[in-house]
Amino acid sequence: MENITHKAGFVSIIGKPNVGKSTLMNALVGERLSIITSKAQTTRHRIMGIINGDDFQIVYSDTPGIIEPKYELHKSMMRFVHTSLEDADVVLFVTDIFEKFNEEDVITKLKHIQVPVFLVINKVDLATQEQVIEKTQYWQQCLQPKEIIAVSALKGFNTGRILEAIKENLPEHPAYFPKDELTDKTERFFAAEIIREKIFLNYKKEVPYSCEVIVSEFKEKKDMLVIRAEILVERKSQRAILLGHKGESIKKTGIAAREEMETFFGRKIFLETHVKVEPDWRSKTAALDRFGYNN
Repeated sequence: MENITHKAGFVSIIGKPNVGKSTLMNALVGERLSIITSKAQTTRHRIMGIINGDDFQIVYSDTPGIIEPKYELHKSMMRFVHTSLEDADVVLFVTDIFEKFNEEDVITKLKHIQVPVFLVINKVDLATQEQVIEKTQYWQQCLQPKEIIAVSALKGFNTGRILEAIKENLPEHPAYFPKDELTDKTERFFAAEIIREKIFLNYKKEVPYSCEVIVSEFKEKKDMLVIRAEILVERKSQRAILLGHKGESIKKTGIAAREEMETFFGRKIFLETHVKVEPDWRSKTAALDRFGYNN
């Protein structure tokens, strides 16, 4: 019998905030693993999404947007980016058609990488052909990537070319994960992320960025999942905003999160949330350790 060559590798998706990295990974994996909002810095962790074929395994890493750190939390987020670059076999650097020509900090990081770098220009469905050509010429000159791929992650336009390019450049290697695995994260993690997404969608200004969600209970019962979560904020005033008048705001958020979880997990959900104050948790290493940011 003829031996089939198996390829496997890690593909790091990096870029600045809000260029569509999470939307792209969800499109490539075919599942909604990363939370998506129109606000920057929504992704805080490195989230792996795995796709398998008979002769390949691709392990995508969705990473936080590259920023200048202001808190210990930001430093932890940037460590996830650096780690994903260290073990990458292929890098997808995602920009978008609207991003200004001010990416020197990212370019500097990428010029030291020894693996193939593909430049993905996202949101081209919102651009003219002239704008796409201008962006392509700019990136070809300043970065000289292995290939520039223009896509619309939201519309699924040309994402198939990304898959082809990755498969062409994966090293020969056995699968890193069992072939039936979709992600490295637990169901408990995704429950917390769904709640956090609804907070980003329902609240304004600083409140979503000051929130952390900890799932304290995740139990399977015969006819449903029972999930209890703590939502941590940094100040009492933020707790009051999160709760809203007579608890109406947090009730609305909880309903939206429960409905999303029922779709995600495919079962009935009982969800209970409590809002607590954890002063300045974003600046405390011990708190970040406890919440899994420094693992």
